[in-house]
Amino acid sequence: MMERIVILGAGESGVGAALLAAHRGHQVMVSDAGSISEPRKELLSKAGIPFEEGTHSAGLFDRVDLVIKSPGIPYSLPMIQDLLTRDVPVVDELEFASSFSHGNIVAITGTNGKTTTTLLTFHLLKEAGLDVGLAGNVGKSWAGQLVQRDHAWWVLETSSFQIEGFRKLKPKVAILLNITPDHLDRYGYQLDAYAEAKFKLMDAMDREDHFIYFNEQDIIRNRVEAWENSKHRYPIAWDATYSASHFVQEDLLHIVHGNETLRFDLSETNLRGKHNQINALAAIQAALIAGLTETQIRHGLQTFVNAPHRMEGVGTVDGIRFINDSKGTNVDATAYALAAYKEPLIWIAGGVDKGNDYSVLIPLVKDRVKHLICLGKDNEKLKNAFGGVIPRISETKSIEEAIGLAVDFGQSGDLALLSPACASFDLFKNYEDRGDQFRKAVKRMGERRQL
Repeated sequence: MMERIVILGAGESGVGAALLAAHRGHQVMVSDAGSISEPRKELLSKAGIPFEEGTHSAGLFDRVDLVIKSPGIPYSLPMIQDLLTRDVPVVDELEFASSFSHGNIVAITGTNGKTTTTLLTFHLLKEAGLDVGLAGNVGKSWAGQLVQRDHAWWVLETSSFQIEGFRKLKPKVAILLNITPDHLDRYGYQLDAYAEAKFKLMDAMDREDHFIYFNEQDIIRNRVEAWENSKHRYPIAWDATYSASHFVQEDLLHIVHGNETLRFDLSETNLRGKHNQINALAAIQAALIAGLTETQIRHGLQTFVNAPHRMEGVGTVDGIRFINDSKGTNVDATAYALAAYKEPLIWIAGGVDKGNDYSVLIPLVKDRVKHLICLGKDNEKLKNAFGGVIPRISETKSIEEAIGLAVDFGQSGDLALLSPACASFDLFKNYEDRGDQFRKAVKRMGERRQL
C-alpha cells in the first residue's frame, strides 16, 4: 500500500531513505531546515522526489503516514513530540531500511571503537568470501544501498542517536563495546539515560541471537546480569576475572571456542593499542558466529587496514614520528591513544571542550609527555589541567605551527600524537578536516626539511 512519507534531513541517511521509499512506490517528500548539497539535489530530482530546504513548510505533516528523521534531530523536539501525540510513527533510516532486508545483521555500538570494530568485522567476513555489506554510521546509506541489492550479512555501525529510532530492527549479533560520558547534552546530562539508549539496540533480539559485550564496566555488567537468559551472551574483557572465555593475557587474545582456546597476536596486525584488543575480541567472536574458521580470521586480521584518523601513522620528520588520531574527540578515546605508545610523547590536543574531566589522563601523561601543544581557540582548561604535570606547554591556532613546534622542541625517537580529546569545530569543519590538514601539513614539513 502506498504511504505518504516525509523525510526530515537531506544528509546521507535522509537521501538514501527517500530513494528507497520512492523505489518501493511510496509518495515521498524531503524537507531540510538547512541547505541541501547540489549532488544530493540532483539525486532527488533524478528520482522525481520533491524537496524543500531552509524551512519545514506549513502542511508538511498533513496526512503523513510515516516520518523518517535524521539521527541528529532529537525526539524531544516539539515538532517530533507533536507527531508522536498524533500516533505518527517517527523512525530512523536504519529502522526503515531493515524492513527491506533479509540479511543477518551485525550491529555495533559503544562510545569509542565503533568504527574500527565495524570495519574489522566487515573486513573479516568479506575476506572470507561471505556476501556482506557495510552501512550505518559509516560508509553509504543502508537504505540507499538496498535500492540496488540486499546482502546475506550486513555490518552496521550504530550510534545512540540512530538506535533511538529503532523499533523492530533485530540484530543477529549485537556488540556493545563500552559506555563512557559523551553526547550527554542529548540525555539530560545523565549517563544512565545515555546507557539506556545504547541498550535499546538489543530490544528486539531473542534467544536465537547473540550479544557480545564489554564486561569490565559496571554500567554494562549490572544491566546484563539483570536480564533473563534470553540470548546467547559473550562477555569480553582484558582481565580474565571478568570473562573466562574472551580475555587478554600476555598481549594475546584468548577466545574459548567449542572445546579449544584460540589465541591471536595483534602484533602481527596493523592494530595497535589496548583498546583495539577489545575491538578485535568483539570482531573475532562475531566472525566465529558467522561461521568463519580460525585460518580465515587470521588472514583477515593480517590484511586489515583501519580507517583514517584513528592512530594513523602519517609520516616522520627529523626522526619524529607523527600519528593522526583526530577521531580521538573525547577523553576516553585519547586515553587509549596515549596508552598505546611507549616512545617519549609530544601531545597535540585541544578544540571545543565537551565538559571534559582531564584528571583521568594525568597518570598517562606524567613523566611520559614531554610537550603539550594546545591547538584551539580557548586552551585555558587544558593548561590548567596539565600545568606542572607536563614540562612544556605551547599554544597555537595553526596546524602548521603545531607541527613546527613539535619538530623544533622534539628530538629523533619522539612520537608526536594528535589526539585532541575535544571536538574540532573551533578551527576545523570536523575531525576529518582536522586530520586531513594534519596529514598534509606533516608531509609538507617533511618535504621542506629535506630541501
